[in-house]
Amino acid sequence: MTTPGNAALRAARQSLGYRSQAALAEALTKTARTIGLRVAVTARTVRRWESAEPPWPQTEHAAALEALFKRPIAELGFIPPWSDETPARPAVRTAADLQAAQRHFPGAAAALPASAATDYMAISVSYRHLYWSLPATRLHRSVAEHAQLGIDLLLQVPESAKSVLAKAVSESSLLAGRLEFFDLQQPELSQPSFVLALQAAHEADDSLLASATLAHMAFAPAFSGDVSRAEEARDRLRAARAFARRGNASAEMIAWLDAVEAEVETRFGDTRRALSLIHHAEEAYEDYDADTNPSPAWLDWFSPTRLAGFKGNTLITAGHGREARETLERVIADLPDDAVKQKSIYLADLAAAAVLEKNPEQACTHLEGALDQLGRTWYATAMDRIKAVRQSLRQWDSLPAVRALDDRLYDWHTTVNSLVG
Repeated sequence: MTTPGNAALRAARQSLGYRSQAALAEALTKTARTIGLRVAVTARTVRRWESAEPPWPQTEHAAALEALFKRPIAELGFIPPWSDETPARPAVRTAADLQAAQRHFPGAAAALPASAATDYMAISVSYRHLYWSLPATRLHRSVAEHAQLGIDLLLQVPESAKSVLAKAVSESSLLAGRLEFFDLQQPELSQPSFVLALQAAHEADDSLLASATLAHMAFAPAFSGDVSRAEEARDRLRAARAFARRGNASAEMIAWLDAVEAEVETRFGDTRRALSLIHHAEEAYEDYDADTNPSPAWLDWFSPTRLAGFKGNTLITAGHGREARETLERVIADLPDDAVKQKSIYLADLAAAAVLEKNPEQACTHLEGALDQLGRTWYATAMDRIKAVRQSLRQWDSLPAVRALDDRLYDWHTTVNSLVG
């Protein structure tokens, strides 16, 4: 008689010598620690996974499962929930797939020259630069496919080239996750990309890439609006800071981690803590010496100007309209011309500051400017900010400026982009 339930996972567990679900839970918890994830797996969770209808594991649990069993979780009896409704994307390969293939095909490493790694890295760098100018919908698929190609190439390059290639794979997966989370607003896709970035950073033994990835993974619980996930976000940041110390992070990167933590605390309502972190970041930047301890080249999304942008948003949440306005006006004046995505964010924040100062006409002017930026390069996160400010203008719905804003906000171009972009 066939035993009901997830036979694939149960067989895999028994093949590794774990006789009980509790033993597997303990092994998965330990495995998670080795790849930089602070999660705990319980016997109850394993019991659900071995049931007749196992739920799709959370991202961190999936990473631990793949790392322990050295195979994709799709081979462990789990069916992806997005298999029928999510837009097509490349079949995801992970570091666990890589390790399994290396065991079965040990001779594959000599198939390509070492130059393949540097060529791949050059393409990764180009994608990094293109992020600031190409529409996300056009760039995303190429970046995601590039990351998956890198996993395949890791099986075929000489050992001496694997560190360079793994770093490039990690950077590409991190960029894919950024596009998915911030630009396309598909957090369900971004977390697997971030996990792959973390696994590739582990392959490369690159603590700074691991730190950057873990910090990005803190955004999902912070943006969820679920206060019960606050500790989850903070735990990611503690891990990110541990890896930053291990990698002798630059003062600039420490300042960025402060800014990310400030964003997290702002979203969970602790603006006093957030402003303290911003102040610490400003002090860290004063000590930054790019010649003595430079930041990695991929840390191109942060600068003193963008730190001030974080500060402006926190000041708004804290209710300091005038200080926020003055800060954001300086930010916009200092932004480079190609910072289209960031400018749309800061204009929306400047509009929020105008609302705090009871100046609805000025708020509408800034929101119109933000929409101009979105007309050049779509950025879903900025549209969220714009709509949040528009909601705060409800008491002035009858004003001509607000009505004109609605005409612009709900024209064909903007409406279609906000629904499909």
